[in-house]
Amino acid sequence: MRAAVHTRFGPPDVVRVVESAVPTLGANDVLIKVHATTVTSAESAMRRGEPRWGRVVIGLRRPRRKLRTLGTEVAGVVTEVGSDVRRFAPGDEVFGFTGFGAGGHAEYVRMPADGSLAPKPVGRTFAEAAAAVDGATTALYFLRDKVGVRAGQRVLVNGASGSIGTYAVQLAKLFGAEVVGVCGPGNVELVKSLGADEVIDYTTRDFTADVDAYDVVFDTVGKSSFARSRRALRAGGKYVPTTGLGNVPLGLWTSLRGGKKVVFGMSVRKNAGLLVVKDLLEDGRLRIVVDRTYPLERIAEAHRYVDSGHKRGNVVITVVD
Repeated sequence: MRAAVHTRFGPPDVVRVVESAVPTLGANDVLIKVHATTVTSAESAMRRGEPRWGRVVIGLRRPRRKLRTLGTEVAGVVTEVGSDVRRFAPGDEVFGFTGFGAGGHAEYVRMPADGSLAPKPVGRTFAEAAAAVDGATTALYFLRDKVGVRAGQRVLVNGASGSIGTYAVQLAKLFGAEVVGVCGPGNVELVKSLGADEVIDYTTRDFTADVDAYDVVFDTVGKSSFARSRRALRAGGKYVPTTGLGNVPLGLWTSLRGGKKVVFGMSVRKNAGLLVVKDLLEDGRLRIVVDRTYPLERIAEAHRYVDSGHKRGNVVITVVD
């Protein structure tokens, strides 16, 4: 099979498409023929070997063997199942999150049958389904499960035009909140079209200068901090980052002392979230934003575009036309 691999950390050109062995299955695994996957900002950082502390996981001097093929969001067709699998059968169209196993940037990927995998949304293409895996379920996990966004609250989404942010704006609106999106000047109209009540262009206004303005500050891009955002939070407000190990002790400290809090977590187990996202996509309540689409052979170009910092929503890789 074809697979995109990187054997060293570096710029986009370290990613090459090569011939590789098709994964073999265990008793509880499924083999998926990948039709579409994505390149995310997180994977772009992993390719560069960043952040440096992350090399404990991804490899100290070069990528670990099992992480040389990146790709966490996939949509495709089950072609083979292990002997103990009852949840899926060959021919099933699915979408899912490979998580720490990665491997989605290839023609075939192996996943555990009880992993973060669900039937593909009816009426959606494989490319759309792949683009709705991690961003949508991560936004759902933080906004619904971790902080319980509800009607009457005012929610700020920092990075509102990104893969998590575009879904966060829509979900916060579905939960009844007043939503303020933060993005660059070129994406203001996009964020408005997703339902934001107000959009802040970060090049002309700093949201952290707002005082007692928000019940939730959801930072999807790691460009702010609790220290800077604290005054913008209302009494009892919550600062919700998706990245940054330093936020773990802050979360523990603020939970003990009361008042404004840092709420931190990791959206890894996505089974239930994928089913919610599937329903929202099928009934048209959630919109998918795909910025650009590249074939697998041009995946280095996709990495280069993601590195540029101008990505809107999702960058999709088509493996099967």
